[in-house]
Amino acid sequence: MNVRETLKDKKRIVVKVGSSSLVHKETGELDLVKVEKLIRILSDIKNQGKDVVLVSSGAISVGRRILGLNKRPEVLSMIQACAALGQGELMMLYQKLFLEYNHKAAQVLLTFDVITNDVRRKNAQNTLKQLLDLDIIPVVNENDTVATEEIEFGDNDTLSAIVSTLIGADLLIMLTDIDGFYTDDPKKNKHAKRMSVIDTIDDNLKNMAKGSATIYGTGGMYTKVAAAEISTHAGADVAILDSSDVSIIQEFLAGEDVGTVFTVDQSKDFDLLDFILNKKYLEN
Repeated sequence: MNVRETLKDKKRIVVKVGSSSLVHKETGELDLVKVEKLIRILSDIKNQGKDVVLVSSGAISVGRRILGLNKRPEVLSMIQACAALGQGELMMLYQKLFLEYNHKAAQVLLTFDVITNDVRRKNAQNTLKQLLDLDIIPVVNENDTVATEEIEFGDNDTLSAIVSTLIGADLLIMLTDIDGFYTDDPKKNKHAKRMSVIDTIDDNLKNMAKGSATIYGTGGMYTKVAAAEISTHAGADVAILDSSDVSIIQEFLAGEDVGTVFTVDQSKDFDLLDFILNKKYLEN
């Protein structure tokens, strides 16, 4: 059976959205129409009896706009201040919108040292699973107010893959500013082809991935491939979809040929902690 024919049967779905997908490119202000539409779609997926987790960037971007800063600050303490200010604003918006569709949302903030500590990781895993059991939608982000360069995920692509693994998700959807994985950077090479389904992540595939960070986000295509490697090894299919119109999530789950699907490549020997501590997901 084609993998796209099985997507409608997925039961536990993690959706990751980055900063650049949440804001107007011209101003950096939140795109409220897009955010509302995303929450409506996630609520509808929840109404189908599926578990939903939202991994969302955006706290720093929202905070810096509240402070009137035109670009992301470089000083760590200012970045953390922006995160502290923006996280509350962003979560307030998410909770308000989810409540409009009769769903409850709860904030879960994680740091890298939580994941790499056995007791804390288990506690985080238990909390996430308990929220899902209570029919609450977890909204997960890195705790940028306390994270430092030494203990940060670096991007929410990696975080979304880790969350997917912790809760035993069977699908991870990453929304980004490109409509899938290409054989080359389509912005530079007009002959680049979108790959509809990828069954194996190898060195050749990793070499195709090109960084494409924006002034609003930190991730590039390489981090998405790295996240896909984590999640597919752990038992979840992974999708890269264009975030310009979030209704693409519905099209994708209906089996339409949009975006790129990385299929499960589960390994009995896969160990999440070993994988991330040794940064095997970032090996070239």
